[in-house]
Amino acid sequence: MNRVSRVYLVRHGQVYGYENFPVYGHTDVELTEVGILQTEHLAATLRLTNLNAIYSSDLKRSVTGARIIARHHDVPLHVMPELREMQFGDWEGLSLSEIRQRFPEELDKRKADLLNYRIPGNGESIGELSERIIACFRKILEQQAGSDFLLVGHGAVNRIILCDALGLDLARLFGIQQDYGCLNIIDYLPDSTVIRLMNG
Repeated sequence: MNRVSRVYLVRHGQVYGYENFPVYGHTDVELTEVGILQTEHLAATLRLTNLNAIYSSDLKRSVTGARIIARHHDVPLHVMPELREMQFGDWEGLSLSEIRQRFPEELDKRKADLLNYRIPGNGESIGELSERIIACFRKILEQQAGSDFLLVGHGAVNRIILCDALGLDLARLFGIQQDYGCLNIIDYLPDSTVIRLMNG
């Protein structure tokens, strides 16, 4: 099987406040020391891979990780706002328990229509996030056709890319685990995709 491209899809490392299960979305937070160590470990693992480019969202937690990995690769680093995590509107920066306490009715609405529900305060729906991410990702795949590249993304961003690669309904999104600092490897073939590694 001759692959068209291999994508090394990384989730950023651990962030400050992680212990409270925060919903950060577009909130710009830094990596913890553990998060930096997680990324340095990934960078060492991937140091001999033949990359043509590195992509990252413009949020600090992703850019920091991309720069650490890029130290081992003399390739362009593309920082793209289109690859940001989901916009959580009024839920930005809250913990999951705070959201449950303050927005119980909204959570019921979300559960009833997971893909189309929009979070109050100009938040995104999962459907809108998917449209944004997949449109951007397909452009990257076209630009990098025949080459291998790395993308440092976010939890929901990576899950959407993986759902697309697997042909899964977006409703299965949260059935895919993405730990801080994890690695996924996707091979794009002429007529199919193969997941070589998930949440590694």
